[in-house]
Amino acid sequence: MGRPSKGAKTLLITAAILAGLAILFAMFAGFWTDWLWYRSVDYTNVFTTQLFTRMVLFAVFGVLMAVAVGFNIWLAHRLRPPLSAMSMEQQNLDRYRMSIAPYKKWVLLAAALLIGLIAGGSASAQWRTWLQWVNGTSFGTTDPQFGMDISFFAFDLPFYRFLLGFGFAVVVLSLIAAGLVHYLYGGLRLTTPGNRITSAATGHLSVLLGLFVALKAVAYWFDRYGLALKSSDFRDADGWTGLRYVDANAYLPAKTILTIIAAICAALFFATLWRRIWQLPVIGLGLMVLSAILIGGVYPALVQQFQVRPNEQAMETPYIQKHLDATKQAYNIADTEMESFGRQQAVEVTDENRVQLRDDVRNAASIRLVDPNVISPAFQQLQQIRGYYQFAGTLDVDRYPTANGDQDTVVGVREININNLPDRNWINDHFRYTHGFGIVAAKGDEILGNGTPDFTEKELPPIGDLGEYEPRIYFGEATTFWSIVGGPQRELDYIRGDSGADEEAVDEGEEEPAEPAEEEPAGSEVEYSYTGEGGVNLDNYFNRAAFALTLSEPQIFYSGAIGEGSRILYNRTPKERVEAVAPWLTIDADPYPAVVDGRIQWIVDAYTTTNGYPYSSRTVLEEATETALTDAQRQVIAQQNQVNYIRNSVKATVDAYSGDVVLYEWDEEDPVLKTWQKAFPGSVTSKEEISEELLAHLRYPQDLFNVQREMLQRYHVDSASLFYTGGERWEVPDDPTHPGNPVPAYYLSIRMPGQDERSFSLTTTFNPRDRETLAAYMVVEADARKDDYGTMRILQLPSNTTTPGPQQVQSRFNAEPSIAESINLLQRGDSEIEYGNLLTVPLGDDLLYVEPVYVRGAGANYPRMQKVLASYGDELAFEDSLEAALDTLFGVTETGEQVDPEEPPADGEEPPADEGEEQTLQQAIAAAQEAWQDSQAALAEGDWAAYGEAMERLEEAMERIGEDEAARNEEDEAPDGAEEGDDS
Repeated sequence: MGRPSKGAKTLLITAAILAGLAILFAMFAGFWTDWLWYRSVDYTNVFTTQLFTRMVLFAVFGVLMAVAVGFNIWLAHRLRPPLSAMSMEQQNLDRYRMSIAPYKKWVLLAAALLIGLIAGGSASAQWRTWLQWVNGTSFGTTDPQFGMDISFFAFDLPFYRFLLGFGFAVVVLSLIAAGLVHYLYGGLRLTTPGNRITSAATGHLSVLLGLFVALKAVAYWFDRYGLALKSSDFRDADGWTGLRYVDANAYLPAKTILTIIAAICAALFFATLWRRIWQLPVIGLGLMVLSAILIGGVYPALVQQFQVRPNEQAMETPYIQKHLDATKQAYNIADTEMESFGRQQAVEVTDENRVQLRDDVRNAASIRLVDPNVISPAFQQLQQIRGYYQFAGTLDVDRYPTANGDQDTVVGVREININNLPDRNWINDHFRYTHGFGIVAAKGDEILGNGTPDFTEKELPPIGDLGEYEPRIYFGEATTFWSIVGGPQRELDYIRGDSGADEEAVDEGEEEPAEPAEEEPAGSEVEYSYTGEGGVNLDNYFNRAAFALTLSEPQIFYSGAIGEGSRILYNRTPKERVEAVAPWLTIDADPYPAVVDGRIQWIVDAYTTTNGYPYSSRTVLEEATETALTDAQRQVIAQQNQVNYIRNSVKATVDAYSGDVVLYEWDEEDPVLKTWQKAFPGSVTSKEEISEELLAHLRYPQDLFNVQREMLQRYHVDSASLFYTGGERWEVPDDPTHPGNPVPAYYLSIRMPGQDERSFSLTTTFNPRDRETLAAYMVVEADARKDDYGTMRILQLPSNTTTPGPQQVQSRFNAEPSIAESINLLQRGDSEIEYGNLLTVPLGDDLLYVEPVYVRGAGANYPRMQKVLASYGDELAFEDSLEAALDTLFGVTETGEQVDPEEPPADGEEPPADEGEEQTLQQAIAAAQEAWQDSQAALAEGDWAAYGEAMERLEEAMERIGEDEAARNEEDEAPDGAEEGDDS
């Protein structure tokens, strides 16, 4: 075979270079796209700080590990004994020595490099630990045992433990590597007669063992501080963090003694450098192990058994008090206001108080009939407009100003759902259908006569009470796909005539409307091109190639739909964006939209947490925030799932149009936030920058409230003896409509006893442990504009009365014969009953319960509110509206007029003719309205089968209405004819 030609060589070299460049570019693409994304949101300092910190930790600790292990391998080889008479063991090893000999340097470098890379990768993951240690801020509070600032446990101790772990890894790996080399080259013998280890190997290995024992002495010393963070089982409680009597009086001195013993043992190992014998260090090591068993294990067990257990409560009381105080401080529940509520005897509605109670209802609360957890299908059917839009399964509760003050409002945004596109292809998925459109809002405390929400903002383009704002939703909770906007390919904005409104959507940044409206017929497509600054430019092929590799979409590189002005939008959910720009925060599960300064802003609550607050009880965030409403999409994004300190230190906003992320400082005293602000300077905006309009929509976060109410089940008591006995423990009741899941906390505008006006609050109830009666009712001031924002008030009910809890109230509703019969009537055919939120309101000396009842009719795709259940004291009501239910409940109307309920007809007896006819007519009208709305929804989706079925139902309902009207006319004419006959 001839040698390759010069041209072939050049070609091969060129191909190799190109292949290498391609590999390097593929490795670089992920880094480059991340950099571009952080630059697009103006948080490059977060990206560079993380990257630089990781690189430094990787380099420093990787080099330390590689040098330490490599040095010990080199030293063990250098200390190898000269060749001597070969035993069988040495002859077998000689073959390995001969095969390694030509490559000794490379083997040394490869082993050191591999171990260094692994160690560096592990160390780089500790970038949060390093940044907290370097930038740690004082808490201004010391722990009760050691007198150390809390920052030592939260920021310093985790880093010291990391260093200890790294030190142990270095010594152990060095010891193993050195031992193998000594064995390979004869310094350490297992079967050869005579001396089994050379003096050089003895000195080397003893120093490494001495370092190991010295690190153990340091570990014993830091274990003393770890006792303040130790969790242990305590009776039937969920756990107890911090020192107990046995820890302070047995384990703590034991750790100090073991530290001294380990230090002496380490010195004995180091002494073998001069006296090459193992007897003393081995004896010392044996004594240390024996001491660890006796002093560190047996002695504390004896103290617990014979000193603590016979008088446990008295012994543990001081330590329980420390645990109580620390937990309350760490979860910010120390200032919870407790007050007695209710009478010592059950409340009766009497003639003297019924008028006052009925008058007080409207002032006591804005009772929300629109349940955001049930009503989403109604938003979907009535305001979806097009099949490719969607609303969240659980809507949000907010406030908007009206002439009569703030109105509790249920809101949702119309987001794009590409899975329901009429035609799925690459252009439609990523270029054509790119954004949702408009916010939809409904009054929280009002329902229309047909059982549907009373919308204050609706249709497409949106019309209503919220004024003009940018309606396009490019960033949202359901927007999990990427889109390319702003280039030559125009986007579909909306379909003209969908709402019947003549108003046009506002084009952000354009002086003239995007399209002339008047000449286009209804049903025509209105196009749009993104003009915002969100996303990353694709104006060069380098960026296009990087994203093509990163997203595994080669068409991005060569598609003709991408050109000048094209921008790629990705990482589009609010939680993703906030978590990316603030990876040190725990993100709330429920971002919510609000119209602020002419834009739709997603408001995201974020928390600073730590697991290093001494004596404070730990909680698992995933479990503490779980309620009957929790699903896969509504989970917190937690940096550490188990925590014992939490603050809502940051309020973040994400612009639904531009994707801009702003982090606002909220808790200005939080030392954890101050620490992270030092690590990422300029990433958090001052609290003073929050506008008044944004402040009006900020609220107390539900996830934080859920964590706090979980802790208050045990930590509402102030007495250590009560905590010890556990007799005053509470429980969050199960949701009566979702058994097995805790009842959600509800946002409600409410007036608490002693207050002059209603205030937007977050409410919950507590049961006594293992009982279904009510123990307490808790609210927190949720309006961020109020001076007492975050103040928790607990109304504690008398223990000698049995105020019914939510489950008992629901059971009473279900067991009442007249209510049960009406419910059965509503469920005739294929109709389904859905119970709304069971709201609890303090009223007078008792609690008012109100629950809307929704009916999903046969063939209907959404529920309508048809009835309202109410309970107060021993009275129950089940009526068509809230006002009627309250009238029945108190036996008096809102104006003070007495209500005389008629006796129900006896079994088998028909209701009065007029009443029955009126009811029949109302049912026919409601059926006609429902059929018409269903037909329009089916028509918009192009579902002709459903449209035909709805029109048939409409025709039947109209016939019933016509028949009823004809019958009424005949009845009106009959008496006139009779009278004429009589006159004649």
